[in-house]
Amino acid sequence: MGRIRVLSDLVANKIAAGEVVERPASVVKEVLENSLDAGATEFRLDIEAGGRRLIRLADNGIGMMRDDALLAFERHATSKLSDIKDLLSIATLGFRGEALPSIASVSRLVLETRAREESSGTVVEIAGGKILRCEDLARAAGTTITVRDLFYNVPARKKFLRTEQTETAHVASLITHYSLAHPGKSFVLRHNNSELLDVTPVATARERVFQVFGSRVLEDLLDLGEQERTFPIPAEDNDARARSVRLRGFVSGPQIQKLNRNSIYLFVNGRLIRDRLLLHAISSAYHNLMPPACYPFALLFLDCDPEEVDVNVHPSKTEVRFRHGPILHDFVRDAIRDVLMAQRPVSRIPSPAQLAAELPYSEFTQRVQNMTLPIAEPAAVPENPSALPEFVLKRPASPPRFDFSEAPAAQQPDQKLPIPDTHGPLFPGGTLPEPESLEALKDLRPLGQIHDSFIIAAGRDGLWIIDQHVAHERILFEQVLAARNRRAVETQGLLLPLVIQLTAAQQLEYARIADELNALGFDTEPFGNRTIAVKSAPVCVGPAEIEKVVFEILEISERELRKTSVEDLRRAMAASIACRAAIKINMKLEPAKMDWLLRALALTSSPMSCPHGRPIALRYATRDILKSFHRI
Repeated sequence: MGRIRVLSDLVANKIAAGEVVERPASVVKEVLENSLDAGATEFRLDIEAGGRRLIRLADNGIGMMRDDALLAFERHATSKLSDIKDLLSIATLGFRGEALPSIASVSRLVLETRAREESSGTVVEIAGGKILRCEDLARAAGTTITVRDLFYNVPARKKFLRTEQTETAHVASLITHYSLAHPGKSFVLRHNNSELLDVTPVATARERVFQVFGSRVLEDLLDLGEQERTFPIPAEDNDARARSVRLRGFVSGPQIQKLNRNSIYLFVNGRLIRDRLLLHAISSAYHNLMPPACYPFALLFLDCDPEEVDVNVHPSKTEVRFRHGPILHDFVRDAIRDVLMAQRPVSRIPSPAQLAAELPYSEFTQRVQNMTLPIAEPAAVPENPSALPEFVLKRPASPPRFDFSEAPAAQQPDQKLPIPDTHGPLFPGGTLPEPESLEALKDLRPLGQIHDSFIIAAGRDGLWIIDQHVAHERILFEQVLAARNRRAVETQGLLLPLVIQLTAAQQLEYARIADELNALGFDTEPFGNRTIAVKSAPVCVGPAEIEKVVFEILEISERELRKTSVEDLRRAMAASIACRAAIKINMKLEPAKMDWLLRALALTSSPMSCPHGRPIALRYATRDILKSFHRI
């Protein structure tokens, strides 16, 4: 007897279930996508025990006839494909025909459906892949799928499920995603008879964001608008037709920093996906604006020709492959970065009321069962006022070594802030200026320093604290890049060449980036085995820092070159130069130099953060100051 056997449909379905049905959220995803393909506009999802005990989705879609209801549980049975050519331009969310038989093989499933053109419906009951009954049913048009006791006949798979709260969070996150993608439809989610989400149809995605996340999150989001790019097809591509791609959605400013990617929502042609290419494009857009370990909030909808994306590369259809990935990557990166550069948002010092800020829904559901939000309480005031810390602002004894002679034109005469009487308003008319960007930097009046490290400045919008090191770092970073692009980097020749010994790996990296090093102002050349000679360096880099900067750049190249673009590598190298050359902390600055720093910072394209993503300035808004003193 031969060793090779054809597997039974029951075994084959369970194997497919291992690929398609990972957890309760996987079941929800498959049945929800089928409902969306069926043209439904109302979705009601009930789950119990995180989806282990019950998953029930009811919709008002087109429904199914009796014969179709039975065929739906056959492997590879689908109404969405008829020819192999259809795989090249899939426009529906579901198409494999594996979901329902796979789910039915590991659960107790009941399908109730009625096509709009029929007078009666059909109920099909299946347990462990075996059909128990198929009968007529009186019901409204649409479909209801009930899945009970998931993995009841595969106990080994059941052990891999997480806690009830975690599984519920995955389901809630999925429903949240699709409710954001379809603002014109209604979604209801109930867990153990407790309502978690209930959103009604709205006209715009912005209104849906407000429904799901609330006003606090919405205030921090930047609207990308409707952006479109038409790109030519490479010559080697047989299809010479030009293609267009469209992008819309929202992103947060750099001041909103998440610790994971749970707040990034990506849709391609309406399909929820996880894609490394697009995630990298988003990270690249925030390069030098946000620390590497932090992530923004992003809700992005990318629409392109179905032939541009292959959705048939993963059993659960959550991963895709783009035909012209680099072009899409650069389009998404540039679109987001342009909006960020135009807005230039500012970080605020949080007021007590902001300590319990709202969390995005996907994070809230993960923490609601085991987390207590902090309640703001008034801070205790020492009985002895002398116990409070004091900061003495003193003039520096001697000026630092930096030359600020090329400062912008002199600032206009100081405008004194009006001081209110005991009961009067602070500003005429009772209005409080609340700027939304760092444009106010150029109008600030420096008051002094804290610990010779942070500049304190006053403006009509409140009190500002500026980190002098990262502020100067941002200024130098943009100057270095601008000079490099103009091929006009100012250099200083060294009296004697600086000879630097390299490791074998560093020698290889040096060979790769030698031209870029020279373009940034380092005149270098090989000087024997694993040795280079530096004959000149950028004028902003002190002699003691040259060797450190070269080694940092080589380390950046070794770490980043293979996974970032040349432009990103160039920016990282410029950031290293700027960091080493910038004003340090614990350095006294004269008032004129502080004034220059603020005005020069205001002229940069991105004064909200340093090249490494750290915030430059914090603002204690006038409104918050007045609230703290019970003036409003």
